[in-house]
This record gives sequence, structure tokens and C-alpha cells, in this order.
Amino acid sequence: MIYLETSRLRLRDWEESDLEPFSLLNADEEVMKYFPKTLSKEETLVFYQSIQSEFKECGFGLYAVEVKENKEFIGFIGFHRALFDADFTPCIEIGWRLKKEAWGKGYATEGAAACLLYGWNELGFQDVYSFTSELNHPSKNVMKKIGMNFIKTFDHPKVNRDIPLKKHVLFHIVE
Repeated sequence: MIYLETSRLRLRDWEESDLEPFSLLNADEEVMKYFPKTLSKEETLVFYQSIQSEFKECGFGLYAVEVKENKEFIGFIGFHRALFDADFTPCIEIGWRLKKEAWGKGYATEGAAACLLYGWNELGFQDVYSFTSELNHPSKNVMKKIGMNFIKTFDHPKVNRDIPLKKHVLFHIVE
């Protein structure tokens, strides 16, 4: 199923053929620079299965993204239920992860902005959060470009305190 389209992107259900490029994306050290570690093929499969489960449970999730022009899978953009222990959870999070060849083209901003409209108009969301490592300037820029407001910094409870990625920024937007 195609959930939404922009002028250049199609956000759709995942296909089995996405698993191999998804594994490569999650194993790329540059792509995963702001995460505690890269993911193995097995870890990617578990992540893929959790994405599928969230779609079944909630009717939304992290959409597979392809470029319309060539139907190339470039990553995901979409929603996730953040359930870790924090003063702003549980909440709906918007997030993205694109392969590095897709960076710098405005795809994350284009897809995330379309997702927000879909969230407001089709899913009935009242508000959406996003967060990332304080060091992740590219994602913080996307958050700002899609109209999100900085709320605060916080220590992510699922990130080891001994690494620089522990400190996160929290952004928020209300319909």
C-alpha cells in the first residue's frame, strides 16, 4: 500500500526486497553515526519485524521510502510510538533514516513534512515529537525545517551514559 506521495517520493508498505538494502543501510557506519552502533543483518530483521508489528497494532509506522523516478528504496520516514521512560512519553515520534547517497537532496524534509500532514489529517494526531543526539545537526535541521520547536535536552535512558550520544534534544509540534 502507498500511504502518501510527494513530488519525488513514495512512502509505502515494506516489501521483502527492501530487507537487503535496509540491512546495508543499518550496517553503514556513516548512516549510523548518531546511534550507539550499527546493526547486523539479524538485528535489522528484528527491527523490520517490530516495524511490521507496529503497523498491525497502530495502523501507522515507519514507512519505506522510494524515489518515484527509479523506484529505488532509500530508507524510512514515518512514525513510531516512543515508550521508553521519560517525562514526555508515551508519545508519537517522527523519524527518518536514509542511505547516504540520498542525503543533501531534501528527501528527509520533504517526506517528514508530508508525514506530518498525513498524521494530522488521516491519523488524527494532535502532536508529534522528535529527538536525536545533540550531535546530530542534520536531523536537528530537518526538525526545524518541518516546523518543530526545540523543547529541551535530556539524557536518553536507552543510551549508555559513557558515550557522547547520551545527550539528546527534544523537538515538538502541535497540529
